[in-house]
Amino acid sequence: MTSAARLLRSVAASALLGALLVLVSVSAVQPAEAATVEVKLGTDAGMLAFEPSVVTISKGDTVHFVNNKLAPHNAVFDGHEELSHSALAFAPGESWDQTFEQAGNFDYWCEPHRGAGMVGKVIVE
Repeated sequence: MTSAARLLRSVAASALLGALLVLVSVSAVQPAEAATVEVKLGTDAGMLAFEPSVVTISKGDTVHFVNNKLAPHNAVFDGHEELSHSALAFAPGESWDQTFEQAGNFDYWCEPHRGAGMVGKVIVE
């Protein structure tokens, strides 16, 4: 093999390696897409409970609260007024979204049905 052919092969290999490194670095910095999980206010069976009662999400994810059965419902977070939705949802399908930006365990309840055990928890990792 001539020195010109070796040089050409070396340049081509370097260019390929450089292109692969650029692709890897670009894909490594892409942010993960935030997820949305649904919590029903009132179970499908008509129980006074959040369904599911505990959800585990990542920072930046959103919980979609949707009124299901036996209204009215709301979600009040213990010690976190900024996360709370104290307005009562009366109509089936009425909903709101809450995005969680910090890690932690967030306990919440439905004001009208707390005494009946309608409590939940959002775990943000």
